[in-house]
Amino acid sequence: MYQLSEQAEPVPSGPSRTIDIGYIGGGSQGWAHTLINDLAQCPDLAGSVTLYDVDYEMASKNALLGNRVMDREEAVGDWSFEATRSMDKALDGADFVICSIQDPPGETFVHDIDVPQEYGIYQTVADTVGPGGAIRSLRAIPQYRDIAATVRERCPDAWVINYTNPMTVCTRALYEEFPDINAIGLCHEVFKTQELFAELAERHIDEAEGVARDEVRVNVKGVNHFTWVDEARWRDRDLFQYLDEELERRKPLFDREPGDLDAESYWVNNGEVAFDLYDRFGVLGAAGDRHLVEFVPWYLSIDDPEEVQRYGIRTTPSSARVSDDEGPDEMERYLEGDAEFEFRESGEEAVDIMRALAGEGTFVTHLNYPNEGQVDGLPDGAVVETNALLSGDDVTPLCAGGLPDEVESMVETHVTNQETLVRAGFEGDLDLAFQAFLNEPLVTVSRDEAQELFAKLIELEREYFADYDLDASVLRA
Repeated sequence: MYQLSEQAEPVPSGPSRTIDIGYIGGGSQGWAHTLINDLAQCPDLAGSVTLYDVDYEMASKNALLGNRVMDREEAVGDWSFEATRSMDKALDGADFVICSIQDPPGETFVHDIDVPQEYGIYQTVADTVGPGGAIRSLRAIPQYRDIAATVRERCPDAWVINYTNPMTVCTRALYEEFPDINAIGLCHEVFKTQELFAELAERHIDEAEGVARDEVRVNVKGVNHFTWVDEARWRDRDLFQYLDEELERRKPLFDREPGDLDAESYWVNNGEVAFDLYDRFGVLGAAGDRHLVEFVPWYLSIDDPEEVQRYGIRTTPSSARVSDDEGPDEMERYLEGDAEFEFRESGEEAVDIMRALAGEGTFVTHLNYPNEGQVDGLPDGAVVETNALLSGDDVTPLCAGGLPDEVESMVETHVTNQETLVRAGFEGDLDLAFQAFLNEPLVTVSRDEAQELFAKLIELEREYFADYDLDASVLRA
C-alpha cells in the first residue's frame, strides 16, 4: 500500500534550513522538554523557539533550560529559546506552531472524573470521549479558535502540530476556524502497536532480530484513540497473520480479580482489550486499552472502579491527575544544577516531521488530518487518523480503506458526536452540546440523570463558559 522512506542523512557541514517555531503551551513540563531534547540532537535544522504560556514563569524557565541545553558540548543542535507573554509575538512569522496546552487539572480533571462517578459512570482517562471528553472538548474549542485565528493573522502558511487532547476535536476546531490552515495532530498510541508487531516478528521470523518499531508498517484507520490496524508488515513479511496465535497464547483474557493490579501504575496497559476487539471484529484496536474501553459501553459497565482490573487496566483517579508535581520539581533541579538534563531517544516524531515539511527528505507516519477519502465510510472533512506521506511542505494522506461494518458504526457514532461538539462550541449552544453528551456510549444513565449530570458539570465550569458567551439554557431546563 505504501513504503516507508528512509530519513534523510544529516548534512555534515551544518544545518541546511533555519526555521522559527512558535510553541503554544511553552510552560509544558512534558512535550516542551521532549522538544528541547530532540532539537538538541538535530544537526540539519536550526532556528528559534518562542515559548508562549499563560504561565509565563514556567515558559521562561523552559527558555532558560533550552538555552542551557544547547550550550552543552554534546548538543549538536543550534537553537535559541525565548519566552513571551504574547501569543501574537510567539506566532509572528513562524514556520511551525506546536500546541500542547493543559487546563489546570485540579480545576478540570477532578470534576470530569469525580462527578460522573456519582452517577455510576467510570472513566479510565476522561480526556477524549465520555462525559469528561465532552466537557474537555467544550473547554478546548474556544482556545483552539483563538490559536487558529492567530495563525491566520500572524503565520497563515505555518504548519500547526497539535499534541493536545481531545486530539480530534482540537484539530477539527483549527480547521473550522481557519479552513486554509495547515494542521496535523500527533499521538503516540499507535507506536505501541508497532512495538507489538515488532515483538511478533522476532518471535516468529528466524531472521528478525532487534526489529525496531519504525521498521514495522501498519495500516492505520479510525479516529484518535479509537484507531484500528488491519495490516502489518516487516520488510516483505505479513505480521498480521500471527495475531491469532498471539491471541491463543494470551487466553484466557480477563481473568483477574478486583485488587490484582493495585500495585501497578495507573497507566498500566496489557493489551487485552485490543486483542478482545480483534477476537470480536477481526481488526486490532491500535490504542492503549485505557483509551479503547471509553469508546464502547460494555467494558466500563461496572459497579466499582476496581472491577475494570479484570481487563488488565485501572481507572485513573482524579488524585493521580493533580498530585504529580515531579515536573516542576525536576525543572528546579535542572536549573539549580542538582540534576543534569539527560539526552535520550524520545521516540517522538515532531522533529522528523518538521524536517520533511521543510524539504529535508520524506517521512511516513500516522497522524490526524481531515478526511479526503483516506478512510472509506467516514464523512469528508472529519478528522481521522491514518498514515500520511510528508514531503516538501505537503501532507498526502495514504488510502487506508474502510472498516468492518460493525466497527465503522461504532467509529461513526464518535465522529458524529465530535462534529456536534465542534458545532456547539462555535455556535455557543450548550443544548446542542448536550445532544452529543447524551449520545456518548458511556452515558448509560437515564435521560433525566444525564441532563442533571451535564448541568452539574457545566455549572462547575460556569465562570469559564461565561467568558465565551456560551448559551446555557439547558441549565434552566
